Amino acid sequence: MAVETLPSRVLVIAGPTAAGKSELAVVVAEALGAEIVGADSRQVYRYMDAGTAKPEAPLRARVRHHLIDIVDPDTDYDVAAWRSGALSALADIHRRGRAAIVCGGTGLYLRSLERGLFAGPPADSSLRRRLEDQDLATPGALHARLAEVDPAAAARIHANDRVRLVRALEVYEVTGRPLSAWLAEHGLSERPFATLTLEVEVSREQLRERIEARSKAMVEGGLVEELESLYARGYPPGTRAFQAIGYREAGLCLAGALPAHRLAELIGRATMQYAKRQRTWLRGQANTVKVVRGDAEAALRLARKFFS
Repeated sequence: MAVETLPSRVLVIAGPTAAGKSELAVVVAEALGAEIVGADSRQVYRYMDAGTAKPEAPLRARVRHHLIDIVDPDTDYDVAAWRSGALSALADIHRRGRAAIVCGGTGLYLRSLERGLFAGPPADSSLRRRLEDQDLATPGALHARLAEVDPAAAARIHANDRVRLVRALEVYEVTGRPLSAWLAEHGLSERPFATLTLEVEVSREQLRERIEARSKAMVEGGLVEELESLYARGYPPGTRAFQAIGYREAGLCLAGALPAHRLAELIGRATMQYAKRQRTWLRGQANTVKVVRGDAEAALRLARKFFS
């Protein structure tokens, strides 16, 4: 894609899960006549609604959203596929004379969009399945292996982040070189457009309350039943998308390994841990401005100044 087809400026609205990003993005987008590109690694999947906190239908009716419900759960969808789709969406938005807002909390997606991506070897589905099965059988095994072959990557990647662990080990197995060496060589120095990241800020206690409420709502909204229906559609329990928080715990329920009355609690706990990692990632990013949740006026002032 030619760089000149892309917008010169893209606003990013980020923050931990359940902080209120989607609501803020819609308010800002409406005021600016903008469209929203989703940056969430779970919301891309069709049929997975109860556990992915996709923007609700009324929000999506107010503003056009891109990269939500675009692939089936068994699709090998990765950061490279998302970045390609995001750039295409941004070019389309720009051609139609609209402003673009990227909204989401998947840090790897956001970094790839703003700074480029080391393409690396193509996905090896059989190798990925072997690595995922290994981690399921022996939790922590992938992180321990990565610490041996690529200590720098192991220091950056959380032991529970199976997707990134698998990719890092896949790169090493296929190329014989650690991922950190490839990234250092690439430099992540691409800058296809200027960005401003607004981080939605919420207190730890408020975030915990919101996450607990959302986790309970997911369970009451039919998360287990949704996963059971996906199994009935022919998607096996080992489907990679089902390792996402919420679906992983629901799968344990269906397998009889987790009592139903503890499901919301465990989802909430895992989500809080994920939110902590999201905040840590955001603290390491430049050009990030904090906006208190609910302060749409401040966000809009910053957005207007950025696009002017």
